[in-house]
Amino acid sequence: RGVKSVEIVDPLTIRFRTAAPYPMLPTDFAQVLVISRHVGEGATTEDYNSGKAVVGTGPYKFSAYTPGSRTRMVRNDAYWGGKPDWANVDYRVISSAPARTAAILSGDVDVIDTVPSSDIPKLEKDSKVQLSSIQGLRLIYLSFDRSRSDNPVFVTDNDGKPLATNPFNDLRVRRALSVAINREALAERVMENTAKPAGQWLPPGAYSYNPEVKPLEQDIEGARKLLAEAGFPRGFRMTLHTPNDRYPNDAKTSQAVAQMWTRVGVQTTVEALPWSAYSMRANRQEFGARLTGWSSSSGEASSALVNIVGTYDPEKRFGASNGSRYSNPELDALTLKAGSTMDDAEREKLLQQAIKMAVDDVALVPLHQLVNTWAVRKGLQHSPRMDERTRAMDLKPAKG
Repeated sequence: RGVKSVEIVDPLTIRFRTAAPYPMLPTDFAQVLVISRHVGEGATTEDYNSGKAVVGTGPYKFSAYTPGSRTRMVRNDAYWGGKPDWANVDYRVISSAPARTAAILSGDVDVIDTVPSSDIPKLEKDSKVQLSSIQGLRLIYLSFDRSRSDNPVFVTDNDGKPLATNPFNDLRVRRALSVAINREALAERVMENTAKPAGQWLPPGAYSYNPEVKPLEQDIEGARKLLAEAGFPRGFRMTLHTPNDRYPNDAKTSQAVAQMWTRVGVQTTVEALPWSAYSMRANRQEFGARLTGWSSSSGEASSALVNIVGTYDPEKRFGASNGSRYSNPELDALTLKAGSTMDDAEREKLLQQAIKMAVDDVALVPLHQLVNTWAVRKGLQHSPRMDERTRAMDLKPAKG
């Protein structure tokens, strides 16, 4: 996004020019995957799946891939970083949570990720397994459709008749729906302590986390008062759409939120869909309110500021994942200012200001941040990652 021109200086040097100072450029490049032209030019998906077009310099070499089933790799003895621990690595796709748990308990696999919260007590008691966990970067949040000023979708009055205007464009309605939620209950009961209540999209300790922006406390009467001030003393009806196979307890979380909203007068039903169908419809702004997630892979605030709450503008490469079509020019300007500030401390202050501005305007409704949990066979030592990745390099023989 920040690169305006590229100059090939010599076979080993590229010069990138930006329109303004852009300190996030190295971080952006870390997420760009490089393909050698002699391998990738004209290559098809089948060429990559078969291994014909695979290149790399990692600790393991590609061996075989079965779509939707498994990926096999073997040790790269020429790896520049030293000899890897494992001769063979076998990644298996086990989409069923109960099946994953059964696989680790039976010894069929050495490690599983995305451990279901309901199975954690059982796994903690098993002598053959140990758990590894860390506070994650992924926020589970709600967003409201802001692409329409009238005729909102999946929203009606209490008699089921269409509303003339979109209630989600009223800040009082958004605040009411946010303050109606008991985040502690979601984290403790629905997520069974595998999540932490969130007031923003970064976890404590992350660069640009704003310590002044706390998770909201539930306020039922306050929510009802805000709805009345917005012209909805009796509330209205709506549907909350959610995936049912994408995030831990996603549909259960939505059901709990729907009950909380109904309690303040917004009669809410839930429609749960497989991610494949949900994601396509969400991208077309077909939902009035929806549950989704975002992981700030850069480890700082601008990832969400640009992609999630930045005004949708393909030419400027802003708002790429802004499915709600939220727009706040003042927030965009602050995001751009932060992105061109070279001093780390000053940039952090600007990003913290931007977080507060987005949260105060209810650009999204933070619910909780996931705690990433793995189950590992005894005899192995695992280093958990905040970005949820499960890598062979993070598993080593236990010491002693």
